[in-house]
Amino acid sequence: MTPPAKRGRLAGQFDLPEDVAAFSLEAQRRGWSDGLPLVPPTEQRVEAMLAGVSRDPLSVVGVLAPRQGEATVHAIAVNAVMAGCRPAQLPIVVAAIAGLADPAFNLPGVNATTHPCGVFVLASGPAARSAGVHGGAGCFGPAYPANVAIGRAVRLVLLNVAGATPGSGDRATQGTPAKLAFCAAEREDASPWPPFHTTRGLRAGDSAVTVFAAEAPHNIQDHASNTADGVLRTVAGAMGQAGSNNLWLGGEPLLAFGPEH
Repeated sequence: MTPPAKRGRLAGQFDLPEDVAAFSLEAQRRGWSDGLPLVPPTEQRVEAMLAGVSRDPLSVVGVLAPRQGEATVHAIAVNAVMAGCRPAQLPIVVAAIAGLADPAFNLPGVNATTHPCGVFVLASGPAARSAGVHGGAGCFGPAYPANVAIGRAVRLVLLNVAGATPGSGDRATQGTPAKLAFCAAEREDASPWPPFHTTRGLRAGDSAVTVFAAEAPHNIQDHASNTADGVLRTVAGAMGQAGSNNLWLGGEPLLAFGPEH
């Protein structure tokens, strides 16, 4: 006979299993899950996570649509624990949530649209390096824990605080893998251009987090051009492809150039 799962107080609110498998099943039943196994957010784990920031745990980082849920530092930390984050990664998650709460981001529209867009988190500067966010080969894919955990934590906050549940609070028709975890760092040391956040009024050496409503990556192939102008014409043509949301509704494309560029 399998012994009953050990139960404990999770984040001071619920009496739930501390075993990963048992907690993951319970979280799925309660609608807290993104479909993958979750780390149980025990009080000890949440307290350790909160050590990553100096803010009052009860301070409100932002109010998130559509539920108008208050994303406190504590609530963000709980979701960061479940996503598998380390304390050094919590500042990135908190900054991302603050960005989502900014009216300029238009979170109500992003969650209400049938367009399959996720939230891309771009981390730059010293905080990104301290958190271990990867910006090199394969940065949009698997194998880099910080990228996956931070992107996943942001999505869990949207599910559990904002109420962006697929089919109700999140109206994307088919959804997108970009809604699971979408985070990368800017490879500042290898770029010939100033860091992206300098275009938003910050200094090159500052830590910054940029949030962007984005589809999954679109590859642009050009094995014919041998000039910068030719490459840019190919890129511009891909941006204006038939059926693109931006072609009809406007918007900002985000380009990620590789080393060969």
